[in-house]
Amino acid sequence: MSGKNGYFQLMTKEDGTYLRLYGPEEGGVPVLYDEVSNYLMDQNVYDFDKLVVGRALNTPEGTAEVKISSFLMPKTDESVWVEILEERMYARARFYPPANNGMLLSKDDIINALVRRGVKYGVDEEEIGKFLKERRYCTDYILARATAPVQGRDAKITYHFNTDLTLKPKRNEDGSVDFHQLDMISHCKKGGLLATLTPMEPGKPGIDVCGNIIRPLKVNNKVLRHGKNIQLSPDGRQMFSLVDGHVTLTDGRVFVSDTFEVGADVDASTGDIVYEGNVVVKGNVITGYSIHARGDIEVNGVVEGAYIEAGGQIVLKRGMQGMNKGVLKAGGNVISKFLENAEVISGGYVSTESILHCKISAQGDVIVGGKRGFVTGGEIRSASMISVRTAGSMMGTVTLLEVGIDPKIIEEFRELEKKIAVMMADKEKLAQALALFRKKLSMGAQISDEKKEYLKQVTQNNIMLEAQIREARKRYEDLKIQVDNNTSGIIKVSDIVYPGTKLTISNVNYFVRDEVHHSKFVRDRADIKVMPL
Repeated sequence: MSGKNGYFQLMTKEDGTYLRLYGPEEGGVPVLYDEVSNYLMDQNVYDFDKLVVGRALNTPEGTAEVKISSFLMPKTDESVWVEILEERMYARARFYPPANNGMLLSKDDIINALVRRGVKYGVDEEEIGKFLKERRYCTDYILARATAPVQGRDAKITYHFNTDLTLKPKRNEDGSVDFHQLDMISHCKKGGLLATLTPMEPGKPGIDVCGNIIRPLKVNNKVLRHGKNIQLSPDGRQMFSLVDGHVTLTDGRVFVSDTFEVGADVDASTGDIVYEGNVVVKGNVITGYSIHARGDIEVNGVVEGAYIEAGGQIVLKRGMQGMNKGVLKAGGNVISKFLENAEVISGGYVSTESILHCKISAQGDVIVGGKRGFVTGGEIRSASMISVRTAGSMMGTVTLLEVGIDPKIIEEFRELEKKIAVMMADKEKLAQALALFRKKLSMGAQISDEKKEYLKQVTQNNIMLEAQIREARKRYEDLKIQVDNNTSGIIKVSDIVYPGTKLTISNVNYFVRDEVHHSKFVRDRADIKVMPL
């Protein structure tokens, strides 16, 4: 146990009030000026010599006695000061000795002091007894403690299959993709365990020292959500597959499905394909037809000007010649041998060996490698990184590479710019119409009931338009902060960037005017910095 803290005591003599200081024992804490000053003011002693008190506190001797005031202090009882701390989790007390033969505190006196301070729960009578036995002054005593709440636990679902859709395919030594080793589909067997639910545990409330209930944090419940071909255990805590097939997780729901296989082309003989699971096409996908799948889509042949949308990944083992009408839209990754004259929207990364006059938007990286590895023309956007061998062309083909911001945010930001401009133009037209009506009224013109109704409608439209403009501007400013403050994103070019290429990193532009070789481009504050690879 550490030694006693230093403390002080007041006493009255014929010529005034004196302060007696007692030094701390080894391991104790000396008296602080603020504590003496606060105590004196609590006892209505305001006119005391502060310099004398300060010098006395700074003397190295253990005990000192100094006159601090000509005021004759009356008899003062032993006192306690109570403080409730840490959101009413405990009550701390400090005791001060009596002056001029004042009365000592009893156990009831201390409890009454706690009650007056608002303490109603958790009083530690043993700690009170400890003070009454040892009477250490200027020392902290914890006289009341709250009962802390017992926090509960959220329900937890453990999936016993691969839910990570960001796995990248194996690459050969030349940088090309080995489509024989993608292994990105989570297979399942009949009777196989798919998921386990650990139920939530509700918490228990606590009580603070003032008697208030302390609520535990809210816990979140979960249930095993699933589609067809799945069975739950009787207690609802385990999930099993009823068929051999593949399993996917979409929006928190587990789906098990057999794979739908198209033995030849997707064309007039098949019509458009809509399927809840995975789709494998052995042939080509012909212009004008579409495939919608909740899972992955794999095409062994060429995709022409078709529309392909997958909740998971899209894998084109040959590539896409989109004819300026083809679209690939994937919730996961897009992997293709080549991409030409097409639009690609990927919720993961895009991996290919060449891109020609395409519009690419990816939440993850855009990697253009292999033997060719070129991007010529079009617009390529990635939230994280674009890596190519060659960008643009010797002919100065206009090519845009943009990274650093979620492409969806960029698209919304630019659409809002256009929308606000249109709404401002509409507002100006309405303002001119209102001004014309007001001018006619001021000149004493008679307005028909039909025109009055029109004026009323114009006024209402103007009010609605102003509200829409305010809302659009607020959203625009929020997006602008995200765009301007984002400094992430990198563009890597392992060979050449040709003039005519525009690089954008988080809304900062860089126009390539001379060939740049073997470089990476990163944002440095308001500029784009070119660095060697």
